[in-house]
Amino acid sequence: MGYGAGHRVLVTGGGGFVGSHLVDGFLARGCEVVAVDNNVTGTADNIAHLADEPRFSFVSADVSVGDLAEALPVDGKFDVVAHFASPASPADFGRIPVEILRVNSQGTQNCLDLAREHGARFLLASTSEVYGDPQVHPQPESYYGNVSSTGPRAVYDEAKRYAEAITMAYHRNFGVDVRIVRIFNTYGPRMRIDDGRAIPNFIAQALADEPITLYGEGRTTRSICYVSDLVNGILLLLDSDQTGPMNCGTEHEMTMHELAELIRDIIGSKSEFSYLPLPENDPLVRRPDLTRISTELGYQPQVAPKEGLRRTIEDLAAKIGIPLKA
Repeated sequence: MGYGAGHRVLVTGGGGFVGSHLVDGFLARGCEVVAVDNNVTGTADNIAHLADEPRFSFVSADVSVGDLAEALPVDGKFDVVAHFASPASPADFGRIPVEILRVNSQGTQNCLDLAREHGARFLLASTSEVYGDPQVHPQPESYYGNVSSTGPRAVYDEAKRYAEAITMAYHRNFGVDVRIVRIFNTYGPRMRIDDGRAIPNFIAQALADEPITLYGEGRTTRSICYVSDLVNGILLLLDSDQTGPMNCGTEHEMTMHELAELIRDIIGSKSEFSYLPLPENDPLVRRPDLTRISTELGYQPQVAPKEGLRRTIEDLAAKIGIPLKA
């Protein structure tokens, strides 16, 4: 089934980085979209371009609190409930840990209840963080992970593992039609400059010609995925008959040192590198096994790192008012 014109979609976290791009993806298909966000990490700027779009509406609400249906002053049933509300930055893990746990536990259950009531397909934004600091590389969906339940990252890692568990419980026990996507290291326009993740950190420091901070000598790896490729993969999964979980990302694995050098070169920055100890439980490697999504859904990422980073740099430079060098 392809979701498009005539379908109504709810996107929680619709004011966030990934959520707002997913909203755009649904609108481009002709869907009517309702976004809900409490703007803890989302922002009105991410959806400002939709102010005059008649098929879009925004609701300011916390999906973790109370009856979600009562918080939505919208008539009619939803065909899709896409749960993308959750802070996802390591900088947020220490700042708002309880909120992260709540939105992925009670918030997920509230969204599942709504999907069950409406007979809607439920789409969960899970994460590569369910694999923790992996001992299997690359990571297939069958790998159970290596996650600390008490470390500083547990508030996100374990919360997403719980979200997957309750999603499958609703699927098995109540027959809710569900899809689970495991998202890997996405980047692109609309990221927060203070996001705390590597790419916006590196860009902000390089734009200001400040030292670029690397942890653990910059030898840890990530596989970065441009946001339009992620949205394409999410929509392929949503339309399919596959429940998941299914990895979505790219195999563009690079060390943090290589990533920082690439960003510095694109900007033409004079930044040097500075080094700090590796944070506790920080994964040493990260690359998705994309066999399932590529063979079963035909997913093929299109945006190369250099082009995606250029677009992201232009967006963040405009946000902070630093002109790019010619």
